[in-house]
Amino acid sequence: MAEKTLYRIGELSKLAEVSPRTIDFYTSTGLIEPDSRSAKNYRLYSDETLFRLKRIVQMKKDKYSLEEIKTTLDDWKKISSEEHVSSKLTDLELHLERLQREVKELEPVLSQLKPKQANKLFKRLVPQTAACVEALMLLLNKGGLM
Repeated sequence: MAEKTLYRIGELSKLAEVSPRTIDFYTSTGLIEPDSRSAKNYRLYSDETLFRLKRIVQMKKDKYSLEEIKTTLDDWKKISSEEHVSSKLTDLELHLERLQREVKELEPVLSQLKPKQANKLFKRLVPQTAACVEALMLLLNKGGLM
């Protein structure tokens, strides 16, 4: 069996491009957890923690609060222990929420466009929107949600 890679805080901070203090803070708030401790009592973090930390960084960039991040990541962890599936679904959820926020930001601008301008923009969006909706419907059907 292959040995699991474990990182000390300094190594983890370089890989995730965050400060060691940020890692300490996220550990103290429960956003991440050390996998184990070394013989010298250093906290050791796994690749799974590195992936989780990168997702936290991305969600912070997308203006999520720490509480929203913790809730989202904890919810996905309950659904699937498979890191890859969990990561993909979290990414999809983040993309959908980002799109929803962007659409809300565009609504006031779109309402001020002239009908011809609006029609031209909507014609460009229809093919991508239809493909996205179809893909989401297939995903929901496979999950037995529809």
